[in-house]
Amino acid sequence: MTQPSTFSQYLQVTKPRIVALIVFTAIIGMLLAVPGLPPLREAIAGAVGIWLAAASAAAINHLIDQRIDKLMVRTAHRPLAIGALRPVQVLVFALALGVLSMAILVIFDNLLTAVLTFLGLIGYAVIYTAFLKRATPQNIVIGGAAGAVPPILGWTAVTGSVHPYALLLFLIIFIWTPPHFWALAIFRREDYARAHVPMLPVTHGVEYTRWHVLLYTVLLVVITVLPYLTGMSGLFYLGGALVLGGAFLWYAIRLLNPPDDFFAMRVFNYSIIYLMALFAFLLVDHYLLPDASLGGSATLWQRID
Repeated sequence: MTQPSTFSQYLQVTKPRIVALIVFTAIIGMLLAVPGLPPLREAIAGAVGIWLAAASAAAINHLIDQRIDKLMVRTAHRPLAIGALRPVQVLVFALALGVLSMAILVIFDNLLTAVLTFLGLIGYAVIYTAFLKRATPQNIVIGGAAGAVPPILGWTAVTGSVHPYALLLFLIIFIWTPPHFWALAIFRREDYARAHVPMLPVTHGVEYTRWHVLLYTVLLVVITVLPYLTGMSGLFYLGGALVLGGAFLWYAIRLLNPPDDFFAMRVFNYSIIYLMALFAFLLVDHYLLPDASLGGSATLWQRID
């Protein structure tokens, strides 16, 4: 069996699939922030800077979680868990990525984006990973704020300010995170129990967690109507959001009495498709109906204020 290259080991500690979703939502934030296309330099620098910061946070997560990673089937193959990389190598790598990301965001974007990105990095890598994850079964709810911040970062990267609609995008991801991650936690509950991580299915049982997945999914469907109600988007987005939300509700209801143990992973996998498709609907709606995008909605917010 071929030994993975050193490059692939370093790439693995950045959690590339998760980081790709983070950068995707940040880019959507950039595109929704302006009526046309965002300024190219700021957009590229913002995407690169946010990617580097997210990769840095992921590497720190690997570093802090190396003990429990060895105990969990899902993570036992990670570079630190198998000894392919040493902790000092990952630490230096993570710090280098973090410093580079801050430099890019300050030089090519703005200080606000750099500060918010740094706070998001600390929120995930330190507050969630080092403390909340081991302290409370509500860890993913509280720590979800760090994972929900990328659309705000994308918005501020091209505008230099935080608009209420950026906060609405944050809210959608914040509410999406618990049912998304608890579905995975249900499937991997024995792993978390073995590692003494107090995930909700471990501390309160699977049935209790299934009901929480359903309740948060209902709340998510309600929240995702807000872009239409506030004038941020039009009927095209609303139709897509309701169809996607209806499917998510079906999955959540079916999870109460699943056909097999693997169904929780199907819910988890759908939740990723759901978020990507939902933001894609926002983006298409933004360009199909420019009158319902930021230009018109800014007036609406002024009237509300």
